[in-house]
Amino acid sequence: MGNLIFAGRALIQDLLPTIAFAILVALKVDIRVATAAAMVISLGQIGYFAATKRPIAPLQWASLGLVILFGTAGILTNDARFLMAKPTLIYAIIGVVMLKKGWMLRYLPPVAEGRGAGTMIVFGYVWAGLMFVTGAANLVFALAFTAWWPAFLAVFPMASKIALFAIQYLTVRHFAIKELHAEAAAQAQTEAQAA
Repeated sequence: MGNLIFAGRALIQDLLPTIAFAILVALKVDIRVATAAAMVISLGQIGYFAATKRPIAPLQWASLGLVILFGTAGILTNDARFLMAKPTLIYAIIGVVMLKKGWMLRYLPPVAEGRGAGTMIVFGYVWAGLMFVTGAANLVFALAFTAWWPAFLAVFPMASKIALFAIQYLTVRHFAIKELHAEAAAQAQTEAQAA
């Protein structure tokens, strides 16, 4: 259970501005207020990590830049269509950042270090694919199904991330345990041969 909490905590930290934005939109808070809240949360996170000398992941820097850039543009233009289409650009840019090999390795709990890294690298690319799919779906809802866009934004991005996180956690856990058992068997065989 501790490994699940470790991995989940890091993912929630990275997605906190998005989670807050989606919750506020679902509660029918003005989209400019929701955008401003996401900007404040993102700035607060980076400030906290910098003040406590914790490493700031490239994904967090990218999120901060995108939230500030597109959030400010959305608030200044006061154009609902821009604000609705904005997540598409953000998901596309985040997807590109997620194409960096090995970016997910920081989510491995200490007990799994050295095990499951290959699977985590593959899931890094799966996450990038999810960002591209979510961005495309957002654009479709923003342009063609505008009335349904708040519901889409409140449900699909979060539900798909939770589902992928669960699949990833179980898969990586399975392969890490399998590698651990193989290591133990090899160690036992080596000891038996030495005796």
